[in-house]
Amino acid sequence: MNTNLRRISIFAGLVILLGSFAASRFLSQQKEPPARKVAAAQVRQVDTMQVRNTHIPTTLEIQGSLTAFDKIDLFAEVSGALEESSRPFKVGSYFPKGSVLIRINAEEARLSLLSQKSNLLNAITQLMPDLKIDYPESFRHWQEYLRQFDLEEPIQAFPAPINEQEKYFIASRNLYSQYYSIKSTEERLSKYTLYAPFSGVITQASINAGAVVRTGQKLGELMNTNNYELEATAALRDLKYIQVGSPVELYSEDIPGKWAGRIKRISDQVDAGTQTIKVFVSLSGNDLRENMYMRGAVTASRIENALKIPRNLLVNQKAVFVVQDSFLQLQEVQVVKITEDAAIVRGIEDGTPLLKEMPPGAFDGMKVKVAGKEEEVSAADGEEKVIGSLE
Repeated sequence: MNTNLRRISIFAGLVILLGSFAASRFLSQQKEPPARKVAAAQVRQVDTMQVRNTHIPTTLEIQGSLTAFDKIDLFAEVSGALEESSRPFKVGSYFPKGSVLIRINAEEARLSLLSQKSNLLNAITQLMPDLKIDYPESFRHWQEYLRQFDLEEPIQAFPAPINEQEKYFIASRNLYSQYYSIKSTEERLSKYTLYAPFSGVITQASINAGAVVRTGQKLGELMNTNNYELEATAALRDLKYIQVGSPVELYSEDIPGKWAGRIKRISDQVDAGTQTIKVFVSLSGNDLRENMYMRGAVTASRIENALKIPRNLLVNQKAVFVVQDSFLQLQEVQVVKITEDAAIVRGIEDGTPLLKEMPPGAFDGMKVKVAGKEEEVSAADGEEKVIGSLE
């Protein structure tokens, strides 16, 4: 009996346990599952600007050192003692054009020239009786030549012979040889005095008054202080924007002021290592000095139908992001010019919404929200944009 009672108790416990489990399961199935929390998709807000292509005035940055355009070395072509002049031949002395730079004592050469002229005068005088008899038509011309003959004045040309016989007669008396010998001496005598070929200052002086000058000796250096040249280099790809005559504005970081110049020459030779070409700018003005370092800009030609954008908007140097139907779209462009902080491009239609700033993690197809009113991006006529540099 105790065994049957135990069995009944065990069975009853199992029934209650199974019933409880079934009831619990039934009740759990009747409950509505808790709503899942859906993460809201984050849509990045961006600023855009409306594209308007236009003509972009541009400039090329330029820098370099000044050199004097007119600068010559002075050498002695004759020998003799250096005489004192009204202006000392010293570094820094200014000489206007045509003034005496250096005068070398020429007394010995002058006396030699007078001796040669005296011998010629004597030879012509002895010739006159024969001319009167054999060439009476030429006699009066030679008589007038003798009357005007002045030992202190430059020798005059002989009267033209009226025929071949007269020419041979004059040549046989060695008059032509004496004449050209005198002309040579006169030319050499002129070299004892040096005149300034242009207004300038002495930048180097190698002699002092009273010193004996030797033929071929360097005397000094004369520099024009009113005409300078700046040498720079232009990248081969930038030559299409500049030409001879293009205006240039220059300045110095050390002294105030601005100076206007123009491109005077453009070399035809390309540097093999840097692929650049030399460009020479001429300028003049007060306060300029040789070897003075200057910077500035060349007014270059306009870039037609283009757009200037911040350089960081370029993707892989060939595309930009535009906004279409609230999504970013990668659009390829033609990059005309890239500078340090900007790019000039073509290929974007007017009115296209272009990103004003690149959002972090931007990708093609990214959903965005345009904030505020679109700004218009262009380069207004008259606003110069730097497109490169000359160094």
